[in-house]
Amino acid sequence: MALTDEVRTPLDRRTASALTLQPATTPDAGTPVVDPLVIGRRVRHLRTTRGMTLDELGDAVGRAPSQISVLENGRREAKLSLLQQVAAALGVTLADLLSPEPPTRRAALEIELERAQRGPFFTGLGLPQVKVGRSLPTDALETIVGLQREISRLLTERAATPEEARRANTELRRQMRDRDNYFPELEEHAKVLLAAVGHTGGPLSQRVTAEIAAHLGFSLHHVHDLPHSTRSVTDTEHGRIYLPHGLGTSGDPRSVVLQAIAAHVLAHGEPTSYGDFLRQRVETNYLAAALLVPEDAAVAMLVAAKAQRQLSIEDLRDAFGVPYETAAHRFTNLATRHLDVPVHFMKVHESGTLHKAYENDGVDFPHDPLGAIEGQPVCRRWTARTVFGIPDRFSPYYQYTDTPAGTFWCTSSVQGSADGEFSVSVGVPFAQVRWFRGRETTERAQSRCPEPSCCRHPPEELARRWDGHAWPAARPHASMLAALPAGAFPGVDQTEVFDFLERHAPRDDA
Repeated sequence: MALTDEVRTPLDRRTASALTLQPATTPDAGTPVVDPLVIGRRVRHLRTTRGMTLDELGDAVGRAPSQISVLENGRREAKLSLLQQVAAALGVTLADLLSPEPPTRRAALEIELERAQRGPFFTGLGLPQVKVGRSLPTDALETIVGLQREISRLLTERAATPEEARRANTELRRQMRDRDNYFPELEEHAKVLLAAVGHTGGPLSQRVTAEIAAHLGFSLHHVHDLPHSTRSVTDTEHGRIYLPHGLGTSGDPRSVVLQAIAAHVLAHGEPTSYGDFLRQRVETNYLAAALLVPEDAAVAMLVAAKAQRQLSIEDLRDAFGVPYETAAHRFTNLATRHLDVPVHFMKVHESGTLHKAYENDGVDFPHDPLGAIEGQPVCRRWTARTVFGIPDRFSPYYQYTDTPAGTFWCTSSVQGSADGEFSVSVGVPFAQVRWFRGRETTERAQSRCPEPSCCRHPPEELARRWDGHAWPAARPHASMLAALPAGAFPGVDQTEVFDFLERHAPRDDA
């Protein structure tokens, strides 16, 4: 398993991002290969350093000088047969010619500007293009490219609106449903790490969690001044993971460490969009859960429980010593792939709004016109809402709910947090309930949502009494009123993070 330890400056990362190429394949003689802009600049650099003219290189490969010029300007994808001839004429190997690295820093800047000018945003402005040639001074080229980067950054910030966030969440949920929320490559990462530290079964202790970090070259440091906008901070240069000195009672100290480790193992870079940020978060959470609840042991337990018709989220929680929400998430990862059981998951705030959810069993979550579910009110009659009225918070709560999409059975539990109470629910269609403990419950409700008369409108008697005589003061979340916080990592104050790292970095004279 390859791990990335390289640290780049922000400028290096932007340049590298701009110069990313499509992976090379093994083409036939008629298939175009790497980025034509990069290969064109390499041809021009090699030709001029050898003192060859366009005419001379054209004669050597049997092509007109104009065709060589088009090749060097990156205006046409060259076929492999022509590139082999050009490489031979320039006295280099084909591999040298196809190197993905621009030959000089100026060439890298030229490529970045050419790419920007050929993009849809620049084209839509209707501005004349800047001729990128030797007559353009390098300092002017630096300035133009710098301005282009800043415009791109500002556009990215503008795109991070609540609407963009909802679209990104909707697309990510679709991708998870298409995969039944199962990611075999992340399961394999977890198995490799657990084998490396000799963990063979049972709950993952904090000691073994620290051993995984040490195996990857990290030491753990608990501090009192962790930036307020972060859960942890990783110093990849010095191999340190900084953690809060004290965690709240609702937090699992192992998961914070494992999520930081997961980002390193998966070689996550700065997110390029809000959708990329969400994808990275899902991957780190998944890998952390796969380490806490290893696939092989969990599947063996679940298969045996299904055979006895005693599937239970509580049993999974207790067997691996994880929070209920982690066990519920992990069940959705494994249930469809290994048990052939479609499932849905919901996390609902005590106010009745949907915080996050997943389904592949046909349940119809409340959603807005964009298909987004976050922040939508959940039917008062669904298990995820009725559980808040149950005084027994120790025992699991089970309920059948008849909905327009069919009858679903759910088990739900309430947990506290700094933001109030949340219910965490796992449910299945009626046809699958025979495998679960709690199927004998007599609790049942009927929901007609999204029909407004179900629970959106107040009862007629109350409406007659109070309509026109009430004026509630709403308490909207701040996120409803503004775009998402700017930056590669939404909501994170990078100045605060960098100041923190500077304070805590080991000194050479220490």
